[in-house]
Amino acid sequence: MFRRTFWFTTGVAAGVWATTKVNRKLNQLTPESLAAQAADRAVLAGRRIKVFALDVRDGMADREAALKDALGLTAPPPDDRRQLPAQRGRAQLTRTSSPYKLHKAGNEDH
Repeated sequence: MFRRTFWFTTGVAAGVWATTKVNRKLNQLTPESLAAQAADRAVLAGRRIKVFALDVRDGMADREAALKDALGLTAPPPDDRRQLPAQRGRAQLTRTSSPYKLHKAGNEDH
């Protein structure tokens, strides 16, 4: 009698366990669940990419600072900065040796 009750209870427990597992797996395979899982994985991948990009940016800044130190470029620029040359007028830019002569404005020799 106890033997039958034990095996009956074991069978019922195994059936409930198997049914629960199958139902959970079926719920995971619904389109809504698959879409949610894909979205979660995409967000996780985005976070990993962001962390990687920040690490790369930090490494680049550290390497740039090390290179500037090695080359002596960390000193502030001197106060006697060179100025750009003054802009030339349009008449100074014309070539007189060219077969296509440009004329100054107001000078018409035609």
